[in-house]
This record gives sequence, C-alpha cells and structure tokens, in this order.
Amino acid sequence: METHLNSLELPKERNLNHVYYRQHNPGAGDDPEPFIEIVKRTAQNFPDFRMDSKRIIAEGDLVVLHSHLILKPGDRGTAVVDIFRLENGKIVEHWDVVQEVPEKSANNTMF
Repeated sequence: METHLNSLELPKERNLNHVYYRQHNPGAGDDPEPFIEIVKRTAQNFPDFRMDSKRIIAEGDLVVLHSHLILKPGDRGTAVVDIFRLENGKIVEHWDVVQEVPEKSANNTMF
C-alpha cells in the first residue's frame, strides 16, 4: 500500500478491491473509485506527500496499518491508523482513525 500511495501507481489500486468495497470514513463513499479519487486529489494538492508505514499488523482477515502521513516537507504530519478487512486477498472494507501530530507531547511520540 505504501509503495502504491507514495509512487502514485493508482491504476493498480483497483486490483486491491473486490467488486464491492465498504467504506467507514464519512468523507468517502463506498466502492473503490472514491478511495482512488481521494488519493489523486491529495497528490494534486500536495505533490510531495508521503505516507510512511510504522507498523503493520495482520490477524485473520484484518490488516492494520499505523502510518505517518506528511502532506508537505516540514509539516509535523498526521498519525493514521487504517484497518482493512480482506476477502480472498482483496480489500472489501476500510476504517480509519486520523490524529494530527502535536507540536509537543506530554509523554512519547505518536510513532
């Protein structure tokens, strides 16, 4: 996923999804196309964006990515947790949690 997003190999993203795709992010619609459009729009608005995976956890039909999204150089970025449910090796469902990286932390880093 990180390779696809960072190199913008978007046509291959269509292969990640089944015929159906259920999205739980209220800002994106179901089906693969809205996800692809969000990535394209982000790339247009922030051509230097990066999404660096910090942790990948897989159990059963779920894959969890803990990532650091940086929209432009010098930004603190955003911590993102994506949860994907797979069927037959294809993404069929997605949840995410997004939190801005604060300037100062009372304890540890977010990564």
